Amino acid sequence: MSLRTHLQNHPGFLVWSWKITERLLLAQRGLFERLGLERSSRLVHWLEKPLKKVLFDCRMCGQCILHYTGMTCPMTCPKQLRNGPCGGVCMDGTCEVIPENDCVWVKVVERSAKTPWEQELSRLNPPVDWRLENLASWVTFAMGLDQTTVGGKEGAVHAEDGRQ
Repeated sequence: MSLRTHLQNHPGFLVWSWKITERLLLAQRGLFERLGLERSSRLVHWLEKPLKKVLFDCRMCGQCILHYTGMTCPMTCPKQLRNGPCGGVCMDGTCEVIPENDCVWVKVVERSAKTPWEQELSRLNPPVDWRLENLASWVTFAMGLDQTTVGGKEGAVHAEDGRQ
């Protein structure tokens, strides 16, 4: 079993780490806003990208929802589904696209039960705003951009309450 799999299957350390990171990032919101999204991302990207790649096989979507999905990256799903499994998950829990792999969402459900955010499985996550791809999700989180989607003429729409 790899270190990644072990940590995700026993997420206590990851949960503790995220809670600390969350507080630190929110404390930096003002700095990030003054510097702007791209400059702030360059400041933290050097740490976030390799760390999250090793721990989560992160795809750098810019809108991380790891803590809502049992510390398992849903973007590793071949279909990049962020709100649950497709209709093709096999009876044995494997992926229809890559049959030798377990379905990402089967792992999400199993691992979420071991985190304080299990109830978040029922939340509707916004589609990825691909303009944020390769930007630091730590910065988009701190700036409140991680739960928004492109909203057309009205501007960005927030996932939680539909506010603009």
